[in-house]
Amino acid sequence: MQALSLITVKAGKVDSVVEILKKKRKIVKQIMVVTGRADISVLLRGNIDEINNMVINFKKIKDIVATETLIEVEVNMGW
Repeated sequence: MQALSLITVKAGKVDSVVEILKKKRKIVKQIMVVTGRADISVLLRGNIDEINNMVINFKKIKDIVATETLIEVEVNMGW
């Protein structure tokens, strides 16, 4: 299972949050600094419990203001 987590951080804290996220390598597969409403995008791969626990851990990083996590789903459109 994959998920994309959009992370908003306090002003001037992107680099320090990226360094913290790099240490969480178990299910964090890619980290991107992005433009738009989020500052950082993180690609996660794991089971639903691992993804859930990682997102909960994101909230413990003091410089993270908000997160939005998009979890991949499989949809059979019948085509």
